Amino acid sequence: MYNLISMCFALFRIERYCCLCALFIVLFISGTCNADNQKAIILEIHPYLPATELIDRFTPLTEYLSRAIGRPVKISIAKDYKDHIDNIGNDKVDIAFLGPASYVKMVKQYEKKQLLARFEIQGKPTFCGSIIVKKNSTIYSLNELAGKRFAFGDPDSTMSHLLPRFMLQEAGVEITALSGYAFLDNHNDVALGVLMGGFDAGAVKEDVFLKYKERGLRELVKTPEISEHVFVATRSLPPGIADTVKDALFKLKNDDKGRTIMSMMRDSLTGLAPANDMDYDNLRSILKKIEEAPIH
Repeated sequence: MYNLISMCFALFRIERYCCLCALFIVLFISGTCNADNQKAIILEIHPYLPATELIDRFTPLTEYLSRAIGRPVKISIAKDYKDHIDNIGNDKVDIAFLGPASYVKMVKQYEKKQLLARFEIQGKPTFCGSIIVKKNSTIYSLNELAGKRFAFGDPDSTMSHLLPRFMLQEAGVEITALSGYAFLDNHNDVALGVLMGGFDAGAVKEDVFLKYKERGLRELVKTPEISEHVFVATRSLPPGIADTVKDALFKLKNDDKGRTIMSMMRDSLTGLAPANDMDYDNLRSILKKIEEAPIH
């Protein structure tokens, strides 16, 4: 009888131990899944403006996307354009907002990423930049920039370096023909550099030119028109979430709250449109010509 009772207690302890183990496993898996569900999605942005300004512009978007996907979305500002390209190419971030030239370079260096949406300005998914001078400048054509000082933005910036560099080249003004040039941190710095007289001309995004126009800038010439800035998803973002983000971006233009979010990113932004890799082929052709006559 004693042995029978001992066996019963032993079986009871084993059964209780198994139940506790099973409960622990369930709780562990549940906790892990919950932690995964709460893991922040990283949206990285190229530093075309000061970091504080970019955070102000894109925070309403991240809050909107957080609600759409049920997970926090956090902003990361890349150190520079090259770092941004590498982070996207190596899937170190989940979503990225990048300029056209950066997108083309990233695809060439790494691989294609899923295109989510591109900007649509006043109903157009293409845009141009501005080569600028001071309002009272005596310069009225590109070929007059020979012997002058020019302000570029980041070396990988579409509108603040690559397209203007191509235009100077086409106008017969080689880099050696300039009396000097410099690569500044962002478009605002270029505009200010020209306004303050440190440079005779510079190149910026059109909205930056408009921002500083009344302070004394004049547009010398527009750049060629190319496909707009684009949001991409890397391989670190689950496909289901990528589809949700894409759908949410397309829906921004459908109501007042969405339109307010868009206006924060850019005043003239009227929607986000579908994007295809072929949309950037004309830019690829321009970049190829630049590569054949690189800056030294």
